[in-house]
Amino acid sequence: MPAAPTPETARTHAEDLADFVATSPSSFHAAAEVARRLEGAGFAALHETDAWPEQAGKYLVVRDGAVIAWIVPQGATATTPVRVFGAHSDSPGFKLKPKPTTGRLGWLQAGVEVYGGPLLNSWLDRELRLAGRLVLDDGSEVLAATGPLLRLPQLAIHLDRTANEGFALDKQVHTQPVWGLGAPDSADLLAELAASVDGAEVDAARIRGFDVVVADAAPGAVFGHDDAFLAAGRLDDLASVHAGVVALAAAADGFDGDHIPMLAVFDHEEIGSATRSGAAGPFLEDVLERIGLALGADRAERMRAVASSWCVSSDVGHSVHPNYAEKHDPAVRPVLGSGPILKINANQRYATDGAGAAAWHGWCDAAGVTSQEFVSNNQVPCGSTIGPITATRLGIRTVDVGIPILSMHSARELAGVSDLHDLTRVAGAFFGG
Repeated sequence: MPAAPTPETARTHAEDLADFVATSPSSFHAAAEVARRLEGAGFAALHETDAWPEQAGKYLVVRDGAVIAWIVPQGATATTPVRVFGAHSDSPGFKLKPKPTTGRLGWLQAGVEVYGGPLLNSWLDRELRLAGRLVLDDGSEVLAATGPLLRLPQLAIHLDRTANEGFALDKQVHTQPVWGLGAPDSADLLAELAASVDGAEVDAARIRGFDVVVADAAPGAVFGHDDAFLAAGRLDDLASVHAGVVALAAAADGFDGDHIPMLAVFDHEEIGSATRSGAAGPFLEDVLERIGLALGADRAERMRAVASSWCVSSDVGHSVHPNYAEKHDPAVRPVLGSGPILKINANQRYATDGAGAAAWHGWCDAAGVTSQEFVSNNQVPCGSTIGPITATRLGIRTVDVGIPILSMHSARELAGVSDLHDLTRVAGAFFGG
């Protein structure tokens, strides 16, 4: 389990998360960084096209922008339960369109499509980068990530005197960033991406497909009175991914529990999860089945294992906002710095029930962490997570949790430094308890 909380350890943890975010500008980069860190902790990378080992050990497998990692302890049997800490690797923003090099009136622009539900205005007047996967003519894949390259410049108030009275962006016209000067045929955005591939020279003419997103280029920052805050892009949901990685790596040294600890990081949560690497797809079920087969389980034994298993679905939730208190429930008001949150919804937009709440509080107690509850104001629609999807697909007992943040779905979100560390400590208790 991570060290007991002190201001210094909490800040160090937050700074490591900021580094993790900077290294993970796309879901593909996030999956690669999870794999890199866990391989450094002794996890063996497996491939879905290969036979998997039958002995105990520490393993991981990457599927596109998703990754699942687990520990099979000595003595595991066909009915050994699994403890899954689930999160997602994608964030709202923009995705590069086909024929991405565009422009007009002497400006080079990038053709982008809105991905998920970002706060559009938060992306204005920031230095932005491109990152993602390039698929080459031989079927090979490489990761590309530029430095600061793009910007969505806001119209000056002199040209729109009503800008402070009401402001709305046209999703097609106003969200195409600039990245240079000249005619569209004078430069190639894909060539910029090809040049940004780390450790390889890639000819842009070889690119046959790509999955590339726009990300904030600014590094994360710890700030505020007593270093209370971390601001960074993609905290939804890399904060949870990072917590799971740190906790699983810590649990890996000599783990001998009576369950299989597992980290499951899915892609495409922000657009509904219905993909091969999303929580509504078969990835987790495939991995669980292959683990069961390696342990000699028949179908009945696999069902018994799932029936005694748990999934903690970790995603960010809303802290009470001091300037918009009316948007929150009048009695249940989680705030940054007061601990992780247990997410509850009567209509099961979150999967938490009474049994899940009791189990969560038990893991918090084991970690020495205080938890808060989150529930929506009845007049404000409630979002959802991978929790109900995972519970529905697998029948696994699931509880929805996370950390409270402000500026959710902004290009740059705000978290509490102590909450980040506390979430990791509870994840450690969940894995190891």
